[in-house]
Amino acid sequence: MVKVRAGVLLVLAACFAFQQLSASDDTVFYDSFDNPFEGRWVVSSKEEYQGVWSHSKSEGHDDYGLLVSEKAKKYAIVKELEKPESLNDGTIVLQFETRLQNGLECGGAYLKYLRPQEAGWEPKIFDNESPYSIMFGPDKCGLTNKVHFIFKHKNPKSGEYVEHHLTTPPSVPSDKLTHVYTAILKPNNELVILVDGEEKKKANFLSADDFMPPLLPTKTIPDPEDKKPEDWDERAKIPDPNAVKPEDWDEDAPMEIVDEEAEKPEGWLDDEPEEIDDPDATKPEDWDDEEDGEWEAPRIDNPKCVTAPGCGEWKKPMKRNPAYKGKWHAPLIDNPSYKGIWKPQEIPNPSYFEADKPNFEPIAAVGIEIWTMQDGILFDNILIAKDEKVAQAYRETTWKPKFEVEKEKAKEEEDVQGAEGFLVTLQKKIFDLLYTVADLPFLNSHKSKIIDLIEKAEQQPNLTVGILVAIVVIIITIFVKLLFGGKKPARVEKKTTGATAASSSSSAAAKEDEKEKENEGTSSESEKEGAAAPRRRTTTRREN
Repeated sequence: MVKVRAGVLLVLAACFAFQQLSASDDTVFYDSFDNPFEGRWVVSSKEEYQGVWSHSKSEGHDDYGLLVSEKAKKYAIVKELEKPESLNDGTIVLQFETRLQNGLECGGAYLKYLRPQEAGWEPKIFDNESPYSIMFGPDKCGLTNKVHFIFKHKNPKSGEYVEHHLTTPPSVPSDKLTHVYTAILKPNNELVILVDGEEKKKANFLSADDFMPPLLPTKTIPDPEDKKPEDWDERAKIPDPNAVKPEDWDEDAPMEIVDEEAEKPEGWLDDEPEEIDDPDATKPEDWDDEEDGEWEAPRIDNPKCVTAPGCGEWKKPMKRNPAYKGKWHAPLIDNPSYKGIWKPQEIPNPSYFEADKPNFEPIAAVGIEIWTMQDGILFDNILIAKDEKVAQAYRETTWKPKFEVEKEKAKEEEDVQGAEGFLVTLQKKIFDLLYTVADLPFLNSHKSKIIDLIEKAEQQPNLTVGILVAIVVIIITIFVKLLFGGKKPARVEKKTTGATAASSSSSAAAKEDEKEKENEGTSSESEKEGAAAPRRRTTTRREN
């Protein structure tokens, strides 16, 4: 009773803590999808987005999420914040969970954090052209396998928005478990990417090595108006114009010629072939010329050629032609007109600016706009917070319990698959052994029956044990007969009177004659049947 009360108190405490998190001033936005998304999120009405969103449970849990329910579709859904949230006033944490329940071969599972849209924009027209401040999350297709982090930044000089991609981003976990992705934007220009609470990437927004293209433009750029002069020579070497091909240079001479000085080695066996029929090979007993074709012995290397210099027709070998020089080319000399590799001149970059920190556009909405070949992608617990501790607390209360259950279940399934794989391997080895046993000479008369039983066991694994027992019984029976013989003990006859013995002898002789006639008739019929139907061939082993 005490334990039950303690458990209830723990549950109530967890619920209270969760409510406190949700109500915290550091929580900018949070959606657990415990309730249907209709009325809170808006599905795009654009024609190309035919994918159907579903409010569904995560497999194996009572926890709900936002589900991609159909394959090979485009999806778009968006949720506007109550007010735009600045990314320039301190730490901002972007976090969400996603579970690839059917894997992810080609598609995205990322979020777009939209900046304020132009006047007249409505959530129902959300599409891939809707401007965003940050795009973050998994993306996988072909050689692409990464957790995107892309931000769009407005150049204060040109007024253009430039898309900056994180270089060497983390890869996407390849399993079907729930994973939580966290991006922490710090006021010291640092970006930290976490996957399942573990740091996978750290970058600096001002570093030219961390983003492509870099946030800060170069001071100078190649002059787009500059053009290479027509007489600009970039060749460092040129053929010597004064060089002349030597008179004795034969371009048509072959690279190799016959070695006329070569002599046939002593002991060369001109009349011996390099390969011969295997003299030890014999035609299999069950070979049927009509069905299998004419039998030919396999070929082997002629043993006589092993010790001899060679066999067959001897021909003079080829050797390199000393007169061969190939096609003549004039030698290269330094180019007196060489000016180097031309490059346009550098001019001041009109888009150059300096900054101590990026000037992010605020987040006005959270959207999911993806194209994917897989269904079963589940989004859950989408969070925007101002404190890393808030995100950590959500991971501990919403993600970790689910992940631990899924991880344990996945481990159990792997153990089962491992055991099944071991049994399959063991079963194959047993069959290999049985096929070898079936080829033993003393089992020839029963080989066909044994192979039939083995093949049944391969086709019906549930019968394997019973069939193995039957095969063992057959082998033991034959073995016993070979050891102790198959003759019946002599029968001891009772003494009889002369008359009775004669009568019995006569009767037995008569019966013996009748039996011989029956046997002759049966033998004749068997021969006719044998002529009509060919002998059944022994089934050969199938490869697994």
